[in-house]
Amino acid sequence: MTPRPPGTPPPTVVVIAGVSGSGKTTIGSLLAERLGWDYAEADSFHSEANIEKMRAGHPLTDADRLPWLRAIADWIDDRLATGRPGVVTCSALKRGYRDLVAGGRPGVRVVLLDGDRDLIAARMRARKDHYFSADLLDSQFADLELPGPDEDVLTAPVTGPPEETVARLRTALGLSPSPDTCSPQPRP
Repeated sequence: MTPRPPGTPPPTVVVIAGVSGSGKTTIGSLLAERLGWDYAEADSFHSEANIEKMRAGHPLTDADRLPWLRAIADWIDDRLATGRPGVVTCSALKRGYRDLVAGGRPGVRVVLLDGDRDLIAARMRARKDHYFSADLLDSQFADLELPGPDEDVLTAPVTGPPEETVARLRTALGLSPSPDTCSPQPRP
């Protein structure tokens, strides 16, 4: 993980991105809890039609994802406009998706959770009651466009425990934890 450049203010909205099963919900909700920030789960922005399509084992198209991405971008814009910091999950697999939800928005930072296919497939098989089938994982990796050097995306490995990943993210984002890394920080 490359920390934010010195002199750059810490983000007020963090987008936790990655393929399904990479730990977006776990890491995102834990980060928001530790910071005392608002949290939004990307799945809650999907239409029922999208959820049914994925439940049936069909990958979403760019057209399917567009209203979902716009809804997430609206949530981010609301946080920025009202000064309420937040963490939101979003697969943001393609550069265009990351540009739509974060591009040109000062105060927004994307974190891409990175893990190999076998690790993530094992995690997905262990999940219960989630509509996204492990069979769709290959479509996620096929769509994944790794961030270019000109993108302001922090890449975080998902090989360690969630608490460790969150602590490292906080440091890299300039949201360093207090000496007691398990206590939530007051809202700014």
